[in-house]
Amino acid sequence: MNKRSGEDPRMLRLTEFCLSLPESIRQLSGDHASFLVRKKVFAYYLDNHHGDGIVSVTCKVLPGDNKALVASFPSKFYLPAYIGARGWVALRLDVQVVDWDEVAELVLTSYRLVAPKRLIALLKDDDID
Repeated sequence: MNKRSGEDPRMLRLTEFCLSLPESIRQLSGDHASFLVRKKVFAYYLDNHHGDGIVSVTCKVLPGDNKALVASFPSKFYLPAYIGARGWVALRLDVQVVDWDEVAELVLTSYRLVAPKRLIALLKDDDID
């Protein structure tokens, strides 16, 4: 019997990290989740999005970084449907070993690009570097 995404350990770990960021919330939608700050999405958890069989975290990055990450590490990163062209990148969580420090860095970058400056200032120093 397959676990639902809400019970998936990858989803739980991502949720724990995202919800540790100031004023962040999670919205569930089937096998997917959106993580928001002040009604703006900074990360998505995608499980088999449009039947692609991939589990990933999708985040906003600096202009051009999404294409550079995909070109440099195509086995880990890909451009997500619809929002890849708007500066988002997806990091696969369905690989044998997930680098959770890399996930945290990606999520924090996205949070900083979306959140108000006042909330970014509340981040703990150890979360930033």
